[in-house]
Parts: sequence; C-alpha cells; structure tokens
Amino acid sequence: MRGGSDVRKERRGEEPGIRNEAPQRGAMAPRRLLLVGEGNFSFAAALSETLDPNSRLIATCLQQPADLAQDPEARKNLLRLRERGAEVRFGVDCTQLAETFEPHDRAFDRIYFNFPHCGRKAGVAKNRQLLAKFFQSCADVLAEEGEVHVALCKGQGGTPADKPQREWHNSWQVVAMAALGQLLLSDVHPFRCEAVSGYRCTGYRSQDKSFHVEGALNHIFTRSLPFKVSQPRIFRVKLGDQWFSFLEPEALAGKLNRNFLEASSCHPIRTINEKIIAKLGRAFSLRRLKCSSPLLPQRDTSGICDLQSVFWVHLCEDKSNDESLTGETIQGMEDLLVTFSELSFPRSPRRDDKEEAHGGIYRRAKHCLRSSLLVYARAVIQAPGFLPGSLYILSGPVFRKCHILPFTMPAFHETLFILGFNKNLKDSCLLSLLDLLKNILDGLLTQTLLEGSELSRSVEFVLQPNGKDFMIHVKSYNFGPDYDKDLIIGSVTTSAMSITHEDHCFVFVSINLDLVTMLVWSISDWRILWTFDNRFLKKFVPGKIEPFKSYSLYPPCYVHDISFWLDENQGFDELEFHTVARAVSQDTIISVQFLGRFQHPETQQVSLCYRLTYQACDKALTKQQVASMQLQFRKEIQQLHVTLR
Repeated sequence: MRGGSDVRKERRGEEPGIRNEAPQRGAMAPRRLLLVGEGNFSFAAALSETLDPNSRLIATCLQQPADLAQDPEARKNLLRLRERGAEVRFGVDCTQLAETFEPHDRAFDRIYFNFPHCGRKAGVAKNRQLLAKFFQSCADVLAEEGEVHVALCKGQGGTPADKPQREWHNSWQVVAMAALGQLLLSDVHPFRCEAVSGYRCTGYRSQDKSFHVEGALNHIFTRSLPFKVSQPRIFRVKLGDQWFSFLEPEALAGKLNRNFLEASSCHPIRTINEKIIAKLGRAFSLRRLKCSSPLLPQRDTSGICDLQSVFWVHLCEDKSNDESLTGETIQGMEDLLVTFSELSFPRSPRRDDKEEAHGGIYRRAKHCLRSSLLVYARAVIQAPGFLPGSLYILSGPVFRKCHILPFTMPAFHETLFILGFNKNLKDSCLLSLLDLLKNILDGLLTQTLLEGSELSRSVEFVLQPNGKDFMIHVKSYNFGPDYDKDLIIGSVTTSAMSITHEDHCFVFVSINLDLVTMLVWSISDWRILWTFDNRFLKKFVPGKIEPFKSYSLYPPCYVHDISFWLDENQGFDELEFHTVARAVSQDTIISVQFLGRFQHPETQQVSLCYRLTYQACDKALTKQQVASMQLQFRKEIQQLHVTLR
C-alpha cells in the first residue's frame, strides 16, 4: 500500500486540480490531516508545505523504519516532515485505524489514501476488499464533516468519471466499497502528480516500479446519513373538541409535517412558490388561504379523488394529555378542519351536525390523506366573502399512491389558483391568465440556462379532449437525452365538479411545485427534495439560481428479480405492489420493470415476473442492505394474495 493525492484546492469555476490546504480568506483550513499508505513520504512532504501553522499532519505507512533505511529519498522526506512539525508513524494498518488512534486523537478532517493496492498481482477482488476495509476503518476516525480522498489509476474506480469507463465487474467498485463505511462519493477530479512539488509516486512497499498515473482520478468521499429501521410515526389530530391519532403510512415515511412551505423554511420549493405568487400579484389582487392538516373524511373526496390511489388512515381515540406526549414518535398536527385566513367556509352538509361532533362518528368514518387541493375548491367559491376577479391561492402537500417512475411522486407540494370572472369575459380572462402563467414559468426555467443559449422548449398548454381543460407540459430538456419527454407540471380546469353560477365561471390552475423546482435547478431525482441531509439546503444560495450539484455522485444500482403465482380468485393490484415496494425499500427502488407473464400449460395458473432496481440518491446503500430489503419485500407481497416462486 502506498500514497499520493491532490494537494491544491481548485477555485470555483476552474478546472479541478490539486487541492491547497492553506486557508483561504473567509474559510478555515482543515485542522487535522491523516495520510495512510505513504511510500517514500514525498506526497506528505509536499502537502506539509501548504499547511496553515495550526494544522496538524500525521503521515503513516505500513512499513517499519528499517524498510526505508536504504531509501535516500524517503529519509530526506522524513527529515522535511519532522522539520515542519509533522508526525510520522510506522507500521500503521489503514484497515485498523481505530486501533492506532485513541478516541481523543481521532476526528480527522481529511484522510488521504493514494493509489491503494494489495501488491504484486493482486486481482480486483482483493483490492476491493482492501478498499472496503479501509472505508469501514475511516468511519471510526473521520470527523462528522470530514473528507476521505482516494486516488485511483485510470479506470479502477468503475464510475462514469473514468474515461473510458471500465466494466463494473472488472473495476474496484469504489462507490459500492465506500458505502460499506457509510460514505458517499461527493466529488471527483483529475489527479496530477506534476502539480505536487517533489512528489514521486512509488509502488507497493516503496518498490522502484511506480503506477501508471496518467488519467488518474482523486475521489472525495463524505459521510452519509444512516439508513434507519423504519418506525411508523404517530400523528395526532383534533376533530371538534376531541383528539385522535393515526399511523403514518409506510410509503410516506418522513414526508408528513415537513413544513417546506412555511415562512421559516428556506427550501427551494418554497422559493419557487413565492416567486410564482409574487409575479401573479403584479396582475391580480391576491388572497392567500391556509390549508392545515391534509386529513380528509371520505365524503369530502367524492368526485375529486381516485379512491384507489389515496392513502387511507385509521383514526384511534387519543385520551392522553399533551404534557405526556414526550416521545419522538409523536408528531403534532394542526386542527383537521381546513383554516382559511380572511374567509370562513361553511361545513359540508350532514345528517346531524350535533351527532357528528361526537368521537364515535369520527372513528367510524373513513379518512384519507388529500391527493389534491381541488377538494377545497367548492368551499372557496361558496364562501360568503368570495370576490370574483381576485386570485385565491392555496398551497400545501398532497399524497397519492402511484407507480414507481422517475417523475411520479407519492408526495409533492401543490399550489392551487382559483379565479372567478364574469361569463362574458371568459375567453379573454382565460387567455390572459394562461399567457401570464406561461411567461412566469418560462422565465423561471431560463434562469439556469448557460449564457447565450436559448430556451428551445418552453411551457405549453395542451387542450384536453373535453375542449375545456388544459394540461401544462414542459420538455425535460435539462435532464439529458434519456429524459427528453414532456413533463406534466400542472393542469388548468374550467369544468371542475360541475360548479355552476348564474353570472360567473371559474378557472382552477394546479401546479406541481416539486417538478417545477426540479426543472429550475436541474434536479433529476425528486427524492432528494425530501432528504434530511443538511447539505441539500446548503447547495442553495439566497437570491441565486444555478444548477444543483449533488453531494452523492454515481450511486451504484442493485438489481433483483421476483416472480410469483397469482390467486385465480383474487385480482392482482399492481398499484399496491408498487406501494409495498416503495415502503419496504424506503424509496430506494427506482424502477419496477415487468418482465413477463407465464401460464402453466397444465394447471393454467398464471405467474408474473418483475425486475426491481435499487438505488439511493442521498445515502450510502450497500449490497447487503438491498438483499435484506428484497427479502422483506418477498414476505410483504404475500399479503397481496400471491404465492412466491
């Protein structure tokens, strides 16, 4: 094992180069640096010249001092290191770092391992094992926001950053090995030996024969949030004067009560919503309404929601006092009834309002999470204070069961615009509103285009077969050729719910804020919008919009097939199949591909086969974790009346 890595920090906007450990204005340099697998210590000596006096460098190697006694260059570099106050340790096994450093002497800001190799003619399997053990060892001594730098020869890493990219089975699979240490690949840039003054790459155990470093890459890894065993959270809601609780649906774990649209939020989804609303406010008198809990009784979904795609919840009477709810699993929610500023809406007609106030009625009613804000449209229009000509705005999260597809989300944030106007002005008002919306959305989508480029594909309003409604389409031009398709980011409805009025007509504009956010910042994976990793929000600079750069590059994919016999007396619910897959995998299944249908020639029993592709976007996902998820999925789908093959 031996060493060499980047030492000079690239500046933003320049071609990545060697990283400089000297402090830059407004930033603190890393204080503690660990180098493992050093050969002749030439890299450590070069790195030490760039350090702030307050930084501490520890250079280590596997060899003993006697092994380097006959190497004049190594002796010279060791002398340079000691003159600069660096610490040198011999006989350090990079796969057992916790045994080398006491607990109080850990928390390194950077760990460097350059051109790791098991030596001799070791194959890729042994070198993968070396990397895996090294990364697992790093997890014990790395600071919370620390980095691990690993330089590899051209093609070894097995990532698309390698040119050409080596076959996965013939590479060192560096990202998958790092995942075993709960580390993510966060950056890759060229490794240039010539940029490190005095550095000479040596072979295993300081052999004279060095590695071919042309096209070598430096891989930078950071810590990942851990995968936790999913524990359903309990939510409390108040119905009338009584409290109830319900379990969070497994497929929506971590997606309730995130408050992305609240005034205190700096989430990009809120940024987009506020920009759209502000621009509309230049043309309309705005009235913003507030949606509280997304929980709805079944009667309020009639004619609006597809009841097969909603998430149903079971309410339990909750007699506990607020003071006793100290567990982390208890999540408070606002009153069930939708609250609107400035307006007071009548409650839905009931057989007996007094009887409905009792908890027993609430318990017997089926409740679901809203799948569209359109469920509130009638209440808005029928409210006593409704003013035609004013633009009413509701914004909030909505939830729906859906198939696992790249741009199809079980939870997203919707903003709904409601406008009433005189029937005689219908055509002109609708046209003006659509033109304004097109200009606003096109303006947002051009903010991340390169200077001098043109928006070749813009927002389009596609008329539906009924001749009244529109779907809002946009080309996913900034997601590359693989996603060169129309995305439906919203709808314009003029025929909703048979709402009629003698003198006025109404238009309802629904926009998927999550999809618009993805388009504006070139975010290709909707799941990262829901991450708990603080690094996500740090990527967004107030007042500035530029393409999003993920802190998790080239996450590996893992593929598993599953086949099962159908019960001829039970129908197969494919939507529920996808929902179970989403829940069990904690949203790490990114593709469910139908492979085929087989009918037994004798029994006539039917079998289906699917291929599942697992990939995480914000966490380190290992092969072992996926195997465990797949095993659990095989158990769970048997509830869908299927028999595993």
